[in-house]
Amino acid sequence: MKKIAAAAILVSLLSGCSNSDIYSGDVYTTDQAKQVQQVSYGTIVSVRPVKIQANATNGKNENIVGSLGGAVIGGVLGNTIGNGTGRALAIATGAIGGAVIGSAIEDKASQTNAVELEIKRENGGNIVIVQKGSPNEFYAGQHVRLVSNGKQISASPRYGSAYNK
Repeated sequence: MKKIAAAAILVSLLSGCSNSDIYSGDVYTTDQAKQVQQVSYGTIVSVRPVKIQANATNGKNENIVGSLGGAVIGGVLGNTIGNGTGRALAIATGAIGGAVIGSAIEDKASQTNAVELEIKRENGGNIVIVQKGSPNEFYAGQHVRLVSNGKQISASPRYGSAYNK
């Protein structure tokens, strides 16, 4: 039983290691620090709550830690059931079921709340930005500052007496 508890703790610790702050408009990567970035301004047209899936690439979720951890825990639990062939089936079923459940848990744990901002730029045209945040941080009609390095862009509230609520 101690092995099961230890494995469960290990899986939960590893799946909680993903850093979702990189999706915030308040966090810069080391590549962005001390680099020239372009600033423009705009007004928010609409705000929509969305989620960012941190461990997805090319539309595929890569829940390796959750799947492996779940398979191990499921296999260990299956090993406690039955004898002979029944035990082998229980181990296989437990491993497969654990992998599916572990993947689903990691999938949910690696999502972060975000907002999709449609912004009308002062220099013309509308853009959409998805970044970490909550809908109550931004609102339609709010003036924002846009910072871009040519590949990435983030929005933050534009402050000053003319732009406060």
